Amino acid sequence: MAAIATPLQQEPNLLSRLLGRPTAAVGLALLVVIALAAILAPIIAPYAPTKLSIASRLHPPSLEHLFGTDDLGRDVFTRMLYAARTSLSVGFAVVVFSSVIGIVLGLTAGFFRKLDTPVSRLVDAMMAFPDILLAIALVAALGATAVNVVVALGIVYAPRLARVVRASTLVIRELPYVEAARALGVPTPVILVRHVLRNVTSPILVQGTFIFANAILAEAGLSFLGVGISPDIPTWGTMIAVGRQYMDQAGWIMMFPGAAIVITVLALQLVGDGLRDLLDPRLVKDI
Repeated sequence: MAAIATPLQQEPNLLSRLLGRPTAAVGLALLVVIALAAILAPIIAPYAPTKLSIASRLHPPSLEHLFGTDDLGRDVFTRMLYAARTSLSVGFAVVVFSSVIGIVLGLTAGFFRKLDTPVSRLVDAMMAFPDILLAIALVAALGATAVNVVVALGIVYAPRLARVVRASTLVIRELPYVEAARALGVPTPVILVRHVLRNVTSPILVQGTFIFANAILAEAGLSFLGVGISPDIPTWGTMIAVGRQYMDQAGWIMMFPGAAIVITVLALQLVGDGLRDLLDPRLVKDI
């Protein structure tokens, strides 16, 4: 006999469903740990990130310096914690900035037929350039600051989100409830926000996790090349760039920041894959 649903039986929310997937749960747990370490860096860090100690330069990992010291005697563990704040902040800001641009372009191209062609050609032109080369060119033109790195990477990754939003909008604009809203004289901005944008939230959320991961990698690459954030600010990329000169005698300077980048990006990818599997009806297997 089939069980009768009661009012107390509710469909689990997105977080509960995400935690029900082992790989996504592992990724989310790693992200929480990394985020907490970055937030609590002033409390956890045993030293100041800019404290120099020439007498302790290039010391291997020990109880006094868990991840060793760099060429200027600075504690690598401390600098990694503060670098995590920079990388996560830049990545999140890139997601927000690129989402605003991508949503506007995607909704415009997908909803207004006359604007579809010019906006789509603009998006295609932006995607024709390799990501890192376009980011380097933009940062070189704007200047090497944290804000300019966010703007440059936001412009680089906005076309990806714009194409996703456009594809979903092309389908949604033909649905009966959108046609009914038009027939009733509902203003176009209200239709775009209430009926279209709300229904493209899922692909935006999934794409945002991948942009987050790519932004962290790109920021590290720009810092490694010396065209990113100022060297005075600890970042994983600048730490690897410094460690490259001492990789034979002090490999830990490169190893630990590199591992942090790998773990962070992997965690974001795991969460993104889990969200995609949950939110894409074509991939849902548990019905």
